[in-house]
Amino acid sequence: MRLDVSFDLDFSLCCGQVFRWKKIGEWWYGVVGENVFKIRQHGAEVEFENASDEFVRRYFGLNDDLEQISCYIGRDEYIRKALRKFEGLRIVRQEPWECLISFICATYKSIAAIELMLSKLSKKFGERQVFDGLDFYTFPAAGKLAFASENALRECGLGYRAKYVQSTAKRISEEKIDLESYKTLPYLEARKRLVAFLGVGLKVADCVLLFSLEKMEAFPVDVWVKRVILNHYASQFPETFVTKLQSHDSLTNGEYEKLNAFGRGYFGKYAGYAQEYLYHYERTQR
Repeated sequence: MRLDVSFDLDFSLCCGQVFRWKKIGEWWYGVVGENVFKIRQHGAEVEFENASDEFVRRYFGLNDDLEQISCYIGRDEYIRKALRKFEGLRIVRQEPWECLISFICATYKSIAAIELMLSKLSKKFGERQVFDGLDFYTFPAAGKLAFASENALRECGLGYRAKYVQSTAKRISEEKIDLESYKTLPYLEARKRLVAFLGVGLKVADCVLLFSLEKMEAFPVDVWVKRVILNHYASQFPETFVTKLQSHDSLTNGEYEKLNAFGRGYFGKYAGYAQEYLYHYERTQR
């Protein structure tokens, strides 16, 4: 497929929004739903196998008008530097269930640790698929994890997160909750429903909203985004609030809400794109 839009495959898969993609040689291999496929890029040419053009365009957000989005969120020199540095980075459209469990598991973990945890979880509870002579595993369904013991989940490295995953899986399975339906809800209502799951705080909810439920106004705030705000946007807040933020690493819900509201207000309807560029730029500068 020859691209008529700006896209960078490596940037999009290495910026902390997905955790189960693996690069072998020049090919990226991923499992989405029940399907394993591979993709590689050479300039404006994208080659893939075991997937349709339509699926690739939707999954990698190639229908987003990135030029318009960049103009819209490029309100200051710092964000413009990030946009230039990682031009072509796009928000991936993940499966909501896998995205939800992934970010429950991601709390206070490095990206490498998250990848290992989810790999073990999929290998233990998912279905094996063979593609290009390699073994891959689908992400386990809610019904499967609902009946998994907490100890079995802990064996995958989940630690205290095991009870959160088990509880969320049980509720989704028993109540037949359709996470896809949250796409039709207003942002705040969808977030309210997500934080009702055990182990889902505001940041996890915002990640799920942005990376799988197409809420481009979501603005997840973690330690990196907090640093961005303190280092480059502190003038937008009262000095006393900034001093308080500088005194500790974690965020209270009230502090999170203020930073989140700033991001959504300052960057507008594409705040999620701004967040991802700022997050990845800050993380790679050190």
